[in-house]
Amino acid sequence: MITLMKAALCRLFVAAIFMSLAFNASSQEAKWLTDFTKAAALAKTQNKPVLLDFTGSDWCGWCIKMKKETLDAAQFKKYAEQNLILVEVDFPNSKPQTEKVKKQNEELKTQYQVEGFPTFVLLDKDGHKLGEQTGYVPGGPEAFIAWVSSLTKQ
Repeated sequence: MITLMKAALCRLFVAAIFMSLAFNASSQEAKWLTDFTKAAALAKTQNKPVLLDFTGSDWCGWCIKMKKETLDAAQFKKYAEQNLILVEVDFPNSKPQTEKVKKQNEELKTQYQVEGFPTFVLLDKDGHKLGEQTGYVPGGPEAFIAWVSSLTKQ
């Protein structure tokens, strides 16, 4: 009987560890929005700038490389969670999107005169353009965070 109780407690302990790890992993996820209007409202209420990522997520090699090396890095995710509202403005070849998102993305592309991918546009909380970066940014999350920080004085 005591052996069964020890085994049950051991299983509970292991389950608790896995749940804790899963929670920590999910809390480290950068929250990329696709609704610009919602992002703009959040920027005002949270007093944060908006980072627009114009990307071809399923076909653009430099976009994929930038995401893998920088945007998915724990250091950038932590920085973004604390300092930015993130918006993915995607132009995929095969990834499904609603017509509303497609229309919004085309309008944003025109508004910010985006001609290449990836392009990052940083807006202040009121929607004013602070800066733009076109192309892959070498140097990983440190270099990208430095660029954002230089524009936001953080």
